[in-house]
Amino acid sequence: MDGKQGEARVVLYTRDGCHLCDDARAVVVQVCAQTGARWREIDIDDDPALVEKYGEYVPVVEVDGVQQGFWRVDATRLARRLA
Repeated sequence: MDGKQGEARVVLYTRDGCHLCDDARAVVVQVCAQTGARWREIDIDDDPALVEKYGEYVPVVEVDGVQQGFWRVDATRLARRLA
């Protein structure tokens, strides 16, 4: 998580050992730093309902509660959603 107070606009769903999650995290960190948006990360393996919902589709990124994509996070698209 970015450590800022308040509601996160971006939620990144991940799991340990996921190289695509590492790549997605780097994009989210960069775009959120540029836009000033708050973000948080949730490990789906901590919640069986999230494992059922997302399974092998992680990483999944949401902006304002709306899923924007999975597996690969596009920095341009994410920035546009946060504008």
